[in-house]
Amino acid sequence: MESGLERKRGRRKLIIAVILAVLVVVVIAIILAVILSRRDDDFKREFMGRCQKFKGANCRTIWDAFQQAYVNKDPCEVPPEAYDPVIAAAPMESACNTFMFWSKTKDVVHDFTRKNNSFKTLEDFLLGSVLDDLVWCGKKGSDETFKIGCPGWTECEKNPVSSFWNRISAAFADLACGNVTVMLNGSLPTPFDEGSTFASVELKRFKFPRVTHLTVVLVIQKNSERNCSNESLQKLKKEVLDKGIRYNCSAVTESHLKACASDTAKLSHGCFFTITSTILFFFFYQT
Repeated sequence: MESGLERKRGRRKLIIAVILAVLVVVVIAIILAVILSRRDDDFKREFMGRCQKFKGANCRTIWDAFQQAYVNKDPCEVPPEAYDPVIAAAPMESACNTFMFWSKTKDVVHDFTRKNNSFKTLEDFLLGSVLDDLVWCGKKGSDETFKIGCPGWTECEKNPVSSFWNRISAAFADLACGNVTVMLNGSLPTPFDEGSTFASVELKRFKFPRVTHLTVVLVIQKNSERNCSNESLQKLKKEVLDKGIRYNCSAVTESHLKACASDTAKLSHGCFFTITSTILFFFFYQT
């Protein structure tokens, strides 16, 4: 009798343990679903919050056009042209002699343009600003936006993030006119990296006579011996001149750029700008 009761108790304990295990799994699944849903909401909230800082922007229309590019698609099969509708929904305005390109100098160039509104980078326009540093993708069979589990920049050629930046960079370059400026990193052995977005996408779109000059600002550190004679910059110079576009280059310390952006009127800060109708010349003086 006792052994029979013990067996029943054992079975009862096993059943209870199984039920508890199933409940734990269900609870965990619900929690994960809520977390993932919040992450999706967080992305949209971040997108809309950044977008609404631009007065007059129809952020709902822009969001809908943006999602159409990648939602319900294989995250490795989103071509650059998929973003054409959202670029049309948030057009950038062209302003000659003001476009600033960059490669491996993101923090320096954005610090500069924040303090000096005479220049604009791609990230100063709506879409560039809204999506700067964000990661996103869709999945086949889902209408959600995901922030995790997305392919990396080099994991597949047509991933949503790299396709967006390649397409928007091309559109930005197409609008450039007059004198175009680019900040390159003089601390690198090859400041002009032929695999960079500037070299492989933007520079390819510069056409004479719409673009007349390219001014290279080579950002260096104090006491650096790096200069515009760098071999990669000579390749850049040749490519630009072959297009019929004029070229000039100045090696500038990062500290001088910061001083210049803060107060361009004072020569004691080490630099100032002179703008003519055709070209922007950089003058730098040691204090």
